Amino acid sequence: MPHSLHNDGFVMGQNALAASGSVSGTRIYPAGRKLRRRTIFLRRILFILVAFAVIFTGGFGFFAVHVSGMSTPANPEKADAIIVLTGGQSRLDAALGLLKAGKGERLLISGVHPSATRRQLQVATGSDKSLFNRVDIDRAALDTIGNAEESAKWVVSHDYERVILVTNNYHMPRSLLEMGRLLRNASLEPYPVVNSKLDEGRWLTKPEAFRVLFTEYNKYLLALARGIVPVKPTADGVLVVQAEAAD
Repeated sequence: MPHSLHNDGFVMGQNALAASGSVSGTRIYPAGRKLRRRTIFLRRILFILVAFAVIFTGGFGFFAVHVSGMSTPANPEKADAIIVLTGGQSRLDAALGLLKAGKGERLLISGVHPSATRRQLQVATGSDKSLFNRVDIDRAALDTIGNAEESAKWVVSHDYERVILVTNNYHMPRSLLEMGRLLRNASLEPYPVVNSKLDEGRWLTKPEAFRVLFTEYNKYLLALARGIVPVKPTADGVLVVQAEAAD
C-alpha cells in the first residue's frame, strides 16, 4: 500500500474517533458523561445534607445550653404590667407573687381553659379577692401564637410600655419571639420559671428534659420561619375577661 494512502487512512481514523467522543486515546461515551454528572449532583446533595445536619445539631446545642443556663431573677425591676402564659401551676404562682410584690399594676393570665371560672382560678392559686381583682383572664388563646395576639391587644389597650413576661425557661425564647413581633412599642422583661436545674449539661442525662428541649427547639425554628411573613398588631378589641367581682 502506498505510504500516502496509509497516512490518509490513519488521519481519517483519528478524525472518526474524535467525532465519536475519543479524546487523547480516552473514550468518553454519553452514558459516562451522564454518570459523572449524576455523581457530582449526588455529592452536592450529600454535602448540603451534611451541612444542614451540622448546623441543625449545633443550633440545638446552643439552644439547649442557653435555655438551661437561664435563672429566675431574684428581684426584677418594677414594670407596668405582668403577663403569664398558662402551662403549669408554677408559672401562675410566680406571676401572682410578682403582682403581690407590686412588680406590676395588673396581671394577664393568657390561655385559660374556657370552662375555668375566675373563682376556680382564685381558689387554685390561693389568692385573696383583693389581689385577684387586679387579674385579667384571656380564654381565647389556644397556643403561643394566640398568647402573643391576645397579649398584644391587652397591652395596647392599656398603653403599657414595660411588661414582665412569665413562662418556663424552655418556652421563653419562642414566647419572646412571637410577642416581640407584635409588641414593638413595649419592652418585654423575661421572667423564666425554672422547675429543674439543667445547666452544666445535665439536660443530656435526662431523657425527658432532652425531649422537651428538642421539641421546643423545632417549634422555635418554625417560629423563625414564620418571621418571613410580615405581621402587625391587630388591636381591634381586647378579647380578655376584665376583672370583676368573684363568682
